[in-house]
Amino acid sequence: MVFIVNYKIQISKSIEELSEHFAQLLIEKVNNSKDCFYLALSGGSTPKRIFEYLTAHHYKSVDWQKVNFYWGDERCVPPTDHESNYKMAYNSLLNKLQIPASNIFRIKGENDPQFEADNYSAEIINHLKIENNFPRFDLIMLGLGEDGHTASIFPNQISLLTSDKIYSTAIHPDSGQTRITITGKVINNARNIVFIVTGKSKSKIVDRVFNNKVDAKKYPASFIKPLNGKLFWLLDKEAASQLRGN
Repeated sequence: MVFIVNYKIQISKSIEELSEHFAQLLIEKVNNSKDCFYLALSGGSTPKRIFEYLTAHHYKSVDWQKVNFYWGDERCVPPTDHESNYKMAYNSLLNKLQIPASNIFRIKGENDPQFEADNYSAEIINHLKIENNFPRFDLIMLGLGEDGHTASIFPNQISLLTSDKIYSTAIHPDSGQTRITITGKVINNARNIVFIVTGKSKSKIVDRVFNNKVDAKKYPASFIKPLNGKLFWLLDKEAASQLRGN
């Protein structure tokens, strides 16, 4: 495991155990923060279950008033669409927290994609601290696709990992759907990056990324290495099943 450095891995027996590990990490980081806490959310079925767990078990554990919510990526759809990452997060987490609307910064997927990528980038520059010439999130949640993509940085658009833009447009290689995504330099500038990966279908790509297989550099997730932050991998046993010793 030489390609990913300075990381901590936690393997859980269930989604509930994984959710609790994420909750404890979030509680520590938010409640120990002296200022506003800038969090970038991920979409997907596993984050949805984590969000539901947080509201059920840690509604009062996190100082939610400190948290400013952003998104790592978004599909170019209206906020009412069932594919909207914002809609999922709102229904499973945000509308249960009694936080002010001013704490929520959604990507407006209904806008022209390039306009919104630029607009969202400007909004982030206006709110987040700039370090190493890029905005610095306190925590970014990431998923991992079976093709090795993360956020909406796909293997055929790997240049987004080295782009100087804050957010950019991306095209899903299979569906052709346009998305807006955070770029690699902003991800790697975060204080904390948390990969959340579950399911047997992800075990092959987890193995390739962690065990530095010959083709590891084809996968965007392999390039997530924080400059001056911490990298966490939260896996369930199925996702970790091909790792050595598991």
